[in-house]
Amino acid sequence: MKRVTGPGSAAYDNGANELLLTGTLRPYNPNDLNEIIAVLEHGIASAPGTFYVNVKRLVHINTTAYRTLAGRILFACQSKPDLRVVIVTSSVVAWSTKLFSHLVGLHENISLKVYDSAFYPGQTFVENESFIPILRTQTKMTWRHEQPILARHGLVPGLAVADICCGIGDFAVLLKKEFRPSRLVALDHSAASLAYARRVVSEIGVQGIEYTYGDASQMLLEDNSFDFVTCRHSLQIFDRPEVLLKELFRICKPGGRVYITNEKNSHCVGEPRSESIQWTYTEVAKLFAFFDMDVEMGPKGIRLLANAGFDQIQMESFMVTNHEGDPQDFADVISAWENVYAGEMAVKRGDTPEFIDRFRKGFQDHIFAALHPSGYAGWPIWAASGRKPL
Repeated sequence: MKRVTGPGSAAYDNGANELLLTGTLRPYNPNDLNEIIAVLEHGIASAPGTFYVNVKRLVHINTTAYRTLAGRILFACQSKPDLRVVIVTSSVVAWSTKLFSHLVGLHENISLKVYDSAFYPGQTFVENESFIPILRTQTKMTWRHEQPILARHGLVPGLAVADICCGIGDFAVLLKKEFRPSRLVALDHSAASLAYARRVVSEIGVQGIEYTYGDASQMLLEDNSFDFVTCRHSLQIFDRPEVLLKELFRICKPGGRVYITNEKNSHCVGEPRSESIQWTYTEVAKLFAFFDMDVEMGPKGIRLLANAGFDQIQMESFMVTNHEGDPQDFADVISAWENVYAGEMAVKRGDTPEFIDRFRKGFQDHIFAALHPSGYAGWPIWAASGRKPL
């Protein structure tokens, strides 16, 4: 790994053949970029075939820097006919896609890839706007458990807090009201969810939440910025959770904590009609695995946090049930799961009508259990947190 640090930084990853540009590049003249150009040329010389220039976390680049970099990349392609250069941008930083697309037209060996969480294969399902009311209900159901857990895991008033993959922002509102953080950033990649979140906080008069559009795998948030970082029900829908954990680790202050929640869907329970319910939720886990998501991740939290470099890891689990609050809330959540899992995901996988009918029946039986006067329905969740070492 060859690296230059500063307001604008460059690092070359030999294994990935990738130059990562981050921060702000505002040189007065091309010579101010000599160290970064040296890293660029090292990468070009080292790359065996395809050379990636990653600008997903480049906050700003002025004309001098752009022309200098573009000139060196263009010269490299002209000098090495076998070299392919891929500029990797993100829709989160829309200007960079527009700017670097001009470079693509200058040489046939230069291409541009707009990266929008390619390792997030379930995004189209979970960002469905029809799911928004159910997300609010789910948060209401889990908060009574999570509020005391968060306190036990070190969340106290006055901390700088980030809620990553915040969705519709309802959890951030609860954090703001109950824990009064000194700063609260809520980041998500769904523009629709963030628009909803901003509208809700405006209507209810909650201030001080920085709702931010961003890619959780390449956040523009500074290193070591937050005392407490939350990321709920999100690692399980990334096919490379270690990438997201690396970013959570990066933005957390030394001595701060990262808090995650995940599920184990095959352990959803219901009585009566338990066999049908058990079969369906076992199939839910298989369905998500088909789309490279792991909704069995819950108990793996300790290992995931340890592998990411955290220490002093804590884990707790809890069961959300139909005996807490209104059973109809539980039934409504299950109905939404049925619509998305059986009505969209199973159809997209190409399942047969016979399979989908049986799949739906398990959800319907879970609803029956939730609403039955003497029934029981449960949804298990694991909460874990780890400290970033000092």
